[in-house]
Amino acid sequence: MALFNDSATRKAGFALALAAFFLAFIVVGLGAFTRLVDAGLGCPDWPGCYGHLTWPDEHHEILRAEELFPHAPVEADKTWPEMVHRYFAGTLGILIAVIAVLSWKRREDADYPFRLPLLLLFLVIWQALFGMWTVTLKLWPQIVALHLLGGFATLSLLWVLVLRLGDIRWQVTPGTMARLRRLKPWVITGIVLVVAQVLLGGWTTANYAAFGCPDFPTCQGKWVPEMNMARGFDVFQTIGPNYLGGQLESDARVAIHFMHRVGALVVTVFALLLAGRMLVMPDHRVRRMGMIVLGILALQLALGITNVLMNIPLAIAVAHNLGGALLLLTLITLACRVWMAHAVERQK
Repeated sequence: MALFNDSATRKAGFALALAAFFLAFIVVGLGAFTRLVDAGLGCPDWPGCYGHLTWPDEHHEILRAEELFPHAPVEADKTWPEMVHRYFAGTLGILIAVIAVLSWKRREDADYPFRLPLLLLFLVIWQALFGMWTVTLKLWPQIVALHLLGGFATLSLLWVLVLRLGDIRWQVTPGTMARLRRLKPWVITGIVLVVAQVLLGGWTTANYAAFGCPDFPTCQGKWVPEMNMARGFDVFQTIGPNYLGGQLESDARVAIHFMHRVGALVVTVFALLLAGRMLVMPDHRVRRMGMIVLGILALQLALGITNVLMNIPLAIAVAHNLGGALLLLTLITLACRVWMAHAVERQK
């Protein structure tokens, strides 16, 4: 099952969009790594690091940095992850700007997606602001969660652009086309549920609630643990405190983690139902997409459970973040294929 047409029939800018997508995938992974090693405030200023374009590593540079920022001692193991993430994100922003300019030049072409690159440029500018506010507002959970969601949105829209420029369209029989139309609400609902689960995961990370339930399948030894839902999902936490390490009490963190598990259960049940509908489709491409959904869902569940049982190992935790992205991208691929499909009398 080919993802794109051959190079001769792809639209202009395909290779550039694909490169931006892979770079965005790396940025999402680096963002997860930065959060998980508690390096979100590794540099107390923005866009530099202790006034440096890279980060201070020489002895005299560290002494000078600590003079300028006496409240933030230099931790070398946290400065470089933050700045590497910023440089990759900045490069991605420049690449998206180039794509937007090139697309604008083709705005008279009715079959060329020039509005999508402009939306991406708008989004990446906001992502830069969220990155700045993450530092200046000292990891305020609302900003951290929105920054994560913005990263997933950037990655997803870049993938949509790649698929549009790849310009492969399913040709299906009229009967299959009718069944694909009935599948559309299911696909939309699946994407909405996965996005909601990503946001829950971002809120879990932002409030350091990953350790809220150290056991599985129970939480704190109970199926329904004692928890403070109102405190855990208080989106009006004050600006000012340093949120590194989190400010919430244990029962609030338990509530966040527990709801993330509930969200995972909802996504799992719905994805199984969606895949079931796809697996009975007559078109082999739809059935194959259903198998891919099941495979990535199984991988993501295994990574989530392993995270709990092994006490959040760094590699598994980063992979769990990327697994969520893969599940979302798979559903977006399905959506693009369904919406771009057209009926023919004889299927090719």
